[in-house]
Amino acid sequence: MRIKTLSLLLITVSLLLPTSAFAASPADVTNDRVTFDFPISATFSATITANAEIRSIVLEYGNEQQTCGDVVAKAFPQFTPGARVDAEWVWEMRQSGSLPPGAKLWWRWRVTDINGVETVSETKTATWLDDDHNWKTLDEGLINFHWYQGDEAFARDLMNAAQNGLKFNETESGLTAESPIDIYIYGNTNDLKDAILYEPSWTGGQAFPDQDIVILGISQTDLDWGRNSIVHELTHVLVGHLTFSCLGDVPTWLNEGLAVYSEGELDPASQQQLDEAIQNDTLLSIRSLSAGFSEVSDKAYLSYSQSFSVVKFLVETYGQEKMTALLTSLRDGVTIDEALTNTYGFNVEGLEDEWRAGIGAKPRAVSAQPTAQPTATFVPTIVPVSGFQFSQITTSTAIPTSSFGTQQPTTEAPQPSGPPLWLTLSLLGMCCVFLLLIGVVVLGLIARRGNQQQGGNHG
Repeated sequence: MRIKTLSLLLITVSLLLPTSAFAASPADVTNDRVTFDFPISATFSATITANAEIRSIVLEYGNEQQTCGDVVAKAFPQFTPGARVDAEWVWEMRQSGSLPPGAKLWWRWRVTDINGVETVSETKTATWLDDDHNWKTLDEGLINFHWYQGDEAFARDLMNAAQNGLKFNETESGLTAESPIDIYIYGNTNDLKDAILYEPSWTGGQAFPDQDIVILGISQTDLDWGRNSIVHELTHVLVGHLTFSCLGDVPTWLNEGLAVYSEGELDPASQQQLDEAIQNDTLLSIRSLSAGFSEVSDKAYLSYSQSFSVVKFLVETYGQEKMTALLTSLRDGVTIDEALTNTYGFNVEGLEDEWRAGIGAKPRAVSAQPTAQPTATFVPTIVPVSGFQFSQITTSTAIPTSSFGTQQPTTEAPQPSGPPLWLTLSLLGMCCVFLLLIGVVVLGLIARRGNQQQGGNHG
């Protein structure tokens, strides 16, 4: 009877006590911060205290950007097990690739003690940006404009160019901004190059569509170039958002053509080069402009001018709604030939025929060999670490912008080569004779040794 009474008493007391009295206490994470050595590294550190010995610490981190799925990077800082631990881990940008200025970092700590109690700290964020400059911000609509050199009139001038670029893209190309875009203006191209690792010396600007970021190096004496460049890079962000997919890709002529088209008409020098290519029948095939542009100056500038002309033909002949439909088809993972056929009724070669006729160029030269057709390939999501940039070629008068993927110089495939057939046969014959002589000598030595042995036995 006493045992039953005691049991009932214990049950009653356990029900009256709060559940937290029996629950294991989570670890306490303090001094949780990130320290930047811009643009080299980001150091995450925290002091972690628990009621039992800490056996596992995992830093989960990443940066905010468009991805095909939830991606979480994990780091495992080294530490000595104990009830109180100072944890630290360094994100080396020289190993992973640099993030664009203005990227939003996030991180949290996952801690497990010896009893298996797991604690996940609060997720914290920070903006990856240098503190060498006194950054100022001007916000208007979906544009967050950041600069440090020049007065507000300078910033307002470039902000107006950005807003006009957004309006032009919406009305003429059907491209709209879906979220705020951050534009970071460095005072010159040297400051820009110091802000991001592993970029070509001629880089004047870059767009990072996955992170809604544009960076440019614009001095107060380069406002004309700066206005056009802002619109150019903003267009890449808009195209990137509309076509974001892990299944398909946008050909370079279409992406760069839309960006140049958004700037307005071609400058006189580019228009003259395009006119001469039309007259001399030296236009590049549209198929060849689907990948990265050449780094040879003349071909590079012609590539941009010609891409502008092709996009202008499509938009002004068939309207912006069809252009939007073309980009949407590419987002859905179809090839450029399928997207063009579904939207306009012709493939890449058909587009070139229509475009050449529209601008008064000679008909396309037809190759005797069939054209290889690209096939869409699935690309798995990886940990986001950096943006990608298309490049342009530098000139003595202006610093060109780059976009979102590196252009590689076009090179011809190496041709197989080897020695003449007669030389190969001669060497083979000499080797055979040489081996035959060695065999004769070896057999002679063996026979001589056998004779000597027989003579000794007879003696």
